[in-house]
Amino acid sequence: MSLLNALKNGKVLRTLDHALAQSLRRLRPDTPDVVLAAAALASLAVSEGHAGLDLRQPQRLIEAETDWPTPEEWERTLRASPWVDEPAATDPAADRPLVLEGGLLYLRRYREYERRLADGLQRIATHPLAQDDPAALAALFAQLFPQAREGSDHQARAAAVALRHPLVLVTGGPGTGKTTTITRLLVLLAAQAVQAGQSLPRVALAAPTGRAAERMAESLRSAVQRLRLLGIAPDLCDAMPGTGTTLHRLLGVIPDSPRFRHHADNPLPFDVVVVDEASMIDLPLMTKLVEAVATGARLVLLGDPDQLPSVEAGDVLSAILRASGDGRGTQADDAQALQRLLAPATLQPLAPATRFGGRRVQLQRGYRQTTALDLAPLAHAVRDGDSAAALALLRADSLAGVHFHENQIDPLQQHREHLLSHWRGLGEVANPAEALANAGRIRLLTAVREGPQGARGLNARIEALLAGVPRPGMAPGYFHGRLLLITENSYRHRLFNGDIGICLAEPHGAVTAWFPGETPDQPRGFHPGALPAHESAFAMTVHKAQGSEFDEVWLQLPRRDNRVLSRELVYTGMTRARQALHVLGSAEVLQAALARHASRISGLAARLSGSPAADHPAAEPTQGQLW
Repeated sequence: MSLLNALKNGKVLRTLDHALAQSLRRLRPDTPDVVLAAAALASLAVSEGHAGLDLRQPQRLIEAETDWPTPEEWERTLRASPWVDEPAATDPAADRPLVLEGGLLYLRRYREYERRLADGLQRIATHPLAQDDPAALAALFAQLFPQAREGSDHQARAAAVALRHPLVLVTGGPGTGKTTTITRLLVLLAAQAVQAGQSLPRVALAAPTGRAAERMAESLRSAVQRLRLLGIAPDLCDAMPGTGTTLHRLLGVIPDSPRFRHHADNPLPFDVVVVDEASMIDLPLMTKLVEAVATGARLVLLGDPDQLPSVEAGDVLSAILRASGDGRGTQADDAQALQRLLAPATLQPLAPATRFGGRRVQLQRGYRQTTALDLAPLAHAVRDGDSAAALALLRADSLAGVHFHENQIDPLQQHREHLLSHWRGLGEVANPAEALANAGRIRLLTAVREGPQGARGLNARIEALLAGVPRPGMAPGYFHGRLLLITENSYRHRLFNGDIGICLAEPHGAVTAWFPGETPDQPRGFHPGALPAHESAFAMTVHKAQGSEFDEVWLQLPRRDNRVLSRELVYTGMTRARQALHVLGSAEVLQAALARHASRISGLAARLSGSPAADHPAAEPTQGQLW
């Protein structure tokens, strides 16, 4: 049996993947079967989040036993095919839909995204910044970072590095102070402009989802208030941005077009672009963002590399971090960037830049840990894949706010009244603003979307418990207290994928769907029938919850192991909690999850570092600390 037929009969290919192979066969009947199979697998790879097919490990895509060609044999056949291009420094041929490069087989579009993104990042990273006078900022820097002289203030190092480099990645887990660091960096940049007699820098705050952008803006406003209390000049505090936006709104959506208003020929009108939750950004969107950043502008990416990668193709943040290395090659440079501000008189020449000009600073200390929730030890064990330590911590019941409901697979049985009492209470408030504030207190998170333990199945059961089962043929009603999750962007409504709202009944019986407005006390109301695509939000997948936080999280693991499970998924779900975390599932499923990485196949790290792809594992997890 041919490889393509074996994949089709094994039901591992989507209809679209098989249709691509069949199209190539119709156009050239002599196309070898392994080329057709490779084309189908390259298409499948994109659907599963990879940039391309790694010929050395096709089993990453499917678990079925298959008689694969050897990588060498496969590559020889692909090189001889008129469907496959092998570009050197030139663009691939437009009439060849497949590109073979660095041991990876790409759909042409995704190879181009990778190439353009690598070029764009290098353009930003290598553009020289204006020479500054470190002595002019020394006093303000000491005021912003009073503990910097002790040598262990990673936030101070991050700010010092960002002043010296136009492309910086600030990474760290929840509560490590990424937004606080960026706020103080922006104050330093504003002061630098004032002292140079220039206009204040134009700053954009953005994130992949509306909720993440809102959270970022809220955190920045709080950080600015703390700076005022420290005595930072009011004019510098007033210069800080107060609102955030989604990446799509920042770039400017053109209806019915994959293009944006802002691009390389019409760049964004900002001097500094700060993007939070960078791990959620897929390859195409990151490419378009980077190309829209003006030459000479700064790009600051914030993110947690231990979280889930983007739903769509690519794991851009991890690839950039791999290209940045482990930090040993740039520590002297970055430490001196800090020394320039602490003791300008001891200034020495800076070390030369590495092949990839971007800089990374990892923030380590967790600031969100409270007496209510001691999550750090468990999060570290999950991040490291140490299932023995994670289970020991969960079973010991010694972490404040962390609860393990071992072998429980249905939260709506054992914990029904606790959960239902919260959801019923959402409608028992004085106004929509209060209802929306309360809506974020509890969330049921799942690993899967379908099935009885999936978000859809749980939501259907919760709707029935709260509002009764609808008559056959009728869609569930918009009952009082129903939580809604927007699942597609609507720029006409200013509602975006991931936004959460609540239905409240008026005294005369009509139901209005309320969503957050420009400020927390000004929610916006919509007729439910006018909303873009949406679903209930009592239960959500962990992917959908990325970028959000909830006071109390109930993380439901599936009954049996599932390919979607990974340590990144468990880590992301757990770290959505602010005050309490409940984990439901078996030890066996948790062990299987922590043994699996949600890694992606990509050639981006190799492109950025300038080394052959073979020297860079296509999807090696990013771990280790820079400092």
